[in-house]
Amino acid sequence: SAYRSTSWREALATAGIQHKRTRPYRPQTNGKVERFHRTLADEWAYARPYQSETERRTALAGFLHTYNHHRAHTALGGHPPASRIPNLTGQNT
Repeated sequence: SAYRSTSWREALATAGIQHKRTRPYRPQTNGKVERFHRTLADEWAYARPYQSETERRTALAGFLHTYNHHRAHTALGGHPPASRIPNLTGQNT
């Protein structure tokens, strides 16, 4: 099973995160992650033909920026996820 290493457990504990598992073969219990994976496949990984895996990986940073800062999300009332994080740029500390 993935995510059972001591390093993983320590990283979660340090961040104060409790690891929870979902039922296998039951995407309904993990819907947001399943939807994000589908969006990655549709809008980044297979959106166009890449010449190499390096080119695909390079394109990921741009996709994630657009996804988090510019792409409207219906679950957020048409706003991008970054709009939900106050002081994202760290300018008001």
